[in-house]
Amino acid sequence: MLAALTAATACSGSSDDDGADEAPAGGDGAGDGDAAGSGGDDVEAPEPEVFTGTVEDFYTVPDPLPSGEPGQLIRVQEVESTPETTTVRVMYHSLDAQRKDRAVTGIVVYPTDPGGAPEEGWPVLSWSHGTTGIAPKCAPSRGPLPVPTFGVRGVIVATDYVGLGPEGEIHPYLSKYGEGYAAIDAVRAAIDLPEAHAGTRWLSAGHSQGGHGALSAAELSADHAPELELLGTLAYAPGAELTKSYGDADAVVTQVVGAMMLYGAVGEHPELVPEDYAGPELEAVADVIRNECLDAVGIAVAPIPADAVFKRDPRTEELTRSILEANEVGTVRVDAPLLLISGTADTTVVIDRVRDLYARLCEIGQVTELVEVEGADHGDVIPRTSDTATTWLAERLAGEPPTDTCATAPPE
Repeated sequence: MLAALTAATACSGSSDDDGADEAPAGGDGAGDGDAAGSGGDDVEAPEPEVFTGTVEDFYTVPDPLPSGEPGQLIRVQEVESTPETTTVRVMYHSLDAQRKDRAVTGIVVYPTDPGGAPEEGWPVLSWSHGTTGIAPKCAPSRGPLPVPTFGVRGVIVATDYVGLGPEGEIHPYLSKYGEGYAAIDAVRAAIDLPEAHAGTRWLSAGHSQGGHGALSAAELSADHAPELELLGTLAYAPGAELTKSYGDADAVVTQVVGAMMLYGAVGEHPELVPEDYAGPELEAVADVIRNECLDAVGIAVAPIPADAVFKRDPRTEELTRSILEANEVGTVRVDAPLLLISGTADTTVVIDRVRDLYARLCEIGQVTELVEVEGADHGDVIPRTSDTATTWLAERLAGEPPTDTCATAPPE
């Protein structure tokens, strides 16, 4: 299935414009010496490796990392093939918050029979996953976990995000750039895979952390990948309002999320010292946070009294607050419409957090349809609204006009 790769040189379409994206707080701007493609147009990226080793070995990043533009493939490994679809594991170039070239892993699923592909190529759905942890072993592509398609007939890509997957790294949890660039460049990686027949029209979708990732990708897309045409964004219960607390309703979740953000941020901000902020009880379970996945992290962190998690509140200290603010979503109006879905009984991303995000989106003029699902929690909101999401995405692919509840039922 991957024979064409051995005869084709990797190409991701247009190059990333280093001057277009705003440098995030705490970053060093567009570091031209280290950014992807920094070798210039005269340096040709090597062909991607057709990887035949073990799954574990797949996640050992080549040293040195070969040159390449964001989205160019580094290696590909076939996972499975059926008469309907072929699934491959991919490693590709992307960028982090410092605009450094990073190897990112993920999954590409494409129709096995290329005969049905439209002339312009299949549309691409880029799925951003929910929280799994910050350790390499927590990458969904190592499974891989099933990726929802919402009825989209085309190519499905699912990034692991920056730092989640490759051995020896750590994932900068809820990084707008580590998620957003990776989700966009996964689309480019699919285009770089000849057998996928992927086109440039794409949809951004995700749940929970992935809702934050889907929004991040949408907000970064015009500058980072102007050659791609974003048709719409679907965000389920997105992580947002990162500097705010919503009281007892989300206290335990906030401290688990806060702990992963603190220890994961060093993956993009090495100047950050977690021990400067962590209380003694949190510091005692730091190895669990760094090396285990979500269930174990929750068991370790949740019992710590809320007032003992941090000795210095990351939401109020200058360095950490600037990082949180740089990673906020709902700050950029995007031409493509947004479907925002959340449940009123969600105790992981409480509904007031989503309502505050929605109010900000309406303020900046983002075309948004908010769907609140009465009684839905964090886990069942997707199955309860799958028909709604499927219809909405199909309408975007068909070019139908979206609903804007900001205009018809603005927030109070």
